Amino acid sequence: MVTNLPKAPRGQPGEWVTQDDSAAVITPTLREIISVADALPTTDPEHWTSQEGRMGLVLFPGDGDVTSPDISWSYTGFSMFRTWLAQAEGFVLAEMYGFGGDRLWTSVSTTLAPLLNHPDDAGPNLTPAQCAAMLPRLEAIIDERQRDGSTPVLGRPVDDACQLVTVMKFCLNKDVEVIFG
Repeated sequence: MVTNLPKAPRGQPGEWVTQDDSAAVITPTLREIISVADALPTTDPEHWTSQEGRMGLVLFPGDGDVTSPDISWSYTGFSMFRTWLAQAEGFVLAEMYGFGGDRLWTSVSTTLAPLLNHPDDAGPNLTPAQCAAMLPRLEAIIDERQRDGSTPVLGRPVDDACQLVTVMKFCLNKDVEVIFG
């Protein structure tokens, strides 16, 4: 990025030295674009958050075919999705053990537990049997939210749930696991 760099030794108006010591002509318009870009965060907190600041999560079928359906989130997006699902199930995810609270998972009854109480990108994959158990509840939540219009943020959680249902159905049809990667 060309910002706050000294004028080129040649001293020509509008010419600046870049970080790799090459000359670049910075017009007033380009200078304005650069100053706006400098004011932006280097990562989008909703879509690219992690310790490295650029990672996310993908759930995909374990069939070895890169053209199979998948769904991806940032870690923050996945957290928001699971928070939304937990709310639909009648509990607060932040109160649960492993999510900042001390409430045990045995105190809630939901077929979505394998998804809700799962490490972000490690741990066991979701088996076809677990997918089969979760699908009816996911589809019911989608139907409920579409009917009552309570979907926040332009329907993103419902869209995500629909994509997840697609991945799970695909895995059931192929008898493969959903992999967290």
